[in-house]
Amino acid sequence: MSAQSPVRPVLPPEIRARKGAAPLVVLTAYTTPVARLADPHCDVLLVGDSLGMVLHGLPSTLGVTMEMMILHGRAVVRGAEKAMVVIDMPFGSYEESPEQAFRNAARLISETGATSVKLEGGAHMADTIAFLTARGVPVMAHIGLTPQSVNTLGGYKVVGRDAEAEKVVEDARAVEAAGAYAVVLEKVPEGLAARVTQNLAIPTIGIGAGVHCDGQVLVVDDMLGLFTDFRPKFVKRFGELGQAADAAIAAYATEVRTRAFPGPEHSFPDVPKAKS
Repeated sequence: MSAQSPVRPVLPPEIRARKGAAPLVVLTAYTTPVARLADPHCDVLLVGDSLGMVLHGLPSTLGVTMEMMILHGRAVVRGAEKAMVVIDMPFGSYEESPEQAFRNAARLISETGATSVKLEGGAHMADTIAFLTARGVPVMAHIGLTPQSVNTLGGYKVVGRDAEAEKVVEDARAVEAAGAYAVVLEKVPEGLAARVTQNLAIPTIGIGAGVHCDGQVLVVDDMLGLFTDFRPKFVKRFGELGQAADAAIAAYATEVRTRAFPGPEHSFPDVPKAKS
């Protein structure tokens, strides 16, 4: 019998080569079990700084730390075999200078085993992206709505309408020229996202940017329906796990209070029965 070839994870050049081909499938993951579930189906697992809101109850991504990203990054890498793991650079870890960005990007990759970092910002981050890529750090860019700039933007609004459209196009061209191998377009009008996609040689990955992008990304908890009171327009719920979990927890509570659980099948007898 011949030994099976080991599973090899997807790498940035392969993601770049998917431009205009089969759409890229990207999901966030923050834990080992979710990474194991998503890995067979996804091209990229993103350890997003959205974990601050999704897992830690923070009001925004601004309070996420390097230590939080490293903790969850390690967990996802343990659960991923095929998909490429990309990890977000948290707010304050890269904006000061390219040198600061490199120190923190190198730490994220070396301490987690992730393949790539993702950072927010367009033309104003081009020098930083170029600095990182020249030193062996693969960068996925992120333009349009950039959640780390939510206070400056004035909320989680659509970016790229009217006069803002040309700025989005300029940002896309700048991050491509700087060496990013892919770019996330968040909450950008569909027509503008299609225009950007057609004019770039690197893949675009949309979230709230329409069907014409080269791939799509969603927050896994959103698409699984784990939140019962959070329904952004761009999220399709592919499951209703929040409702299922609520029903299961309610059933558990009822059985505990009525002493229906644990039953004999869930308990250990005082004296094991002798084998006949």
